[in-house]
Amino acid sequence: MAVYTHVPAESLALFLSRYDVGELVSAKGIAEGVENSNYLVDTTQARFILTLYEKRVASNDLPFFMALLDHLNAKGLPVPPAIKDRGGIEIQELEGRPACLIKFLPGVSLSLPSPTQARAAGEAMGAMHNAVADFTETRPNTLGVTGWRPLLDQCGRSLDQIEPGLFDRVDAALATVEHEWRADLPVSAIHADLFPDNVLMLGERVTGLIDFYFACTDLRAYDLAVMHTSWAFDDNGAALDPAVGRAIVAGYETAHPLLPEERAALSVLARGACIRFLLTRAWDWLNTPADALVTRKDPLAYLRRLDWYDAHPKAFA
Repeated sequence: MAVYTHVPAESLALFLSRYDVGELVSAKGIAEGVENSNYLVDTTQARFILTLYEKRVASNDLPFFMALLDHLNAKGLPVPPAIKDRGGIEIQELEGRPACLIKFLPGVSLSLPSPTQARAAGEAMGAMHNAVADFTETRPNTLGVTGWRPLLDQCGRSLDQIEPGLFDRVDAALATVEHEWRADLPVSAIHADLFPDNVLMLGERVTGLIDFYFACTDLRAYDLAVMHTSWAFDDNGAALDPAVGRAIVAGYETAHPLLPEERAALSVLARGACIRFLLTRAWDWLNTPADALVTRKDPLAYLRRLDWYDAHPKAFA
């Protein structure tokens, strides 16, 4: 979440008048994240999240995201569906951007999850994968394995401004991942970005899975690998208690057991996830406007994770 587009109070009040949600009381920009403009909106009736979609979120992808959220919500998962206006419309326009008013879910995001909390989050992902078994809509992963080399080329030698020699390091790691990649694993709709800040918890209970704007159709086990790369490390990329990483996988398997070939592939999938997030963070680091209300994330934190997976090839054995 972030704020790139300013929404005047008058415009927001007019926007809310399309809905049966009460009158505007307050709105506050949310600085975390890097993809969309987000506001915490309070009305006389309830609290909501207002999201304006920009950067990597294409407007023609929004129907897929909304359909997935509606599907998961109907299955009883704790996801925040978009609110429909009086005409039954979910996707609106505000300040020249596609926009949605989204249900607010209670809970907090964790910085340093315990093994028990990590297990609950992994189980929630497994339940999500069960729930999408009959979800028929598809969307290619535009930030999947075939997109990483073009993104590396776009960043080019500018990567070395972040860390000397970074381009060559990523280029070599990507070549290895491309060679080892398993494209024959089971595919489904996946979240593709289930970081701790996209899971809301109260104590040891998951109360929300949020920010589905990288959701796509890709290798099911890649979703778990992405989750491991984010939950098993601190913000700087230092590994947490190994029990946290084990708990993610164990929790997932409680709800959705891995196939042997999926478990065997987790190492390369995790290294691929490290390259994906290193590159997108690097691109944002090099290209984020100086005046944007946004928290840039350290690309090197994912280089440190990549180094850890290289040093622990049997982490998922």
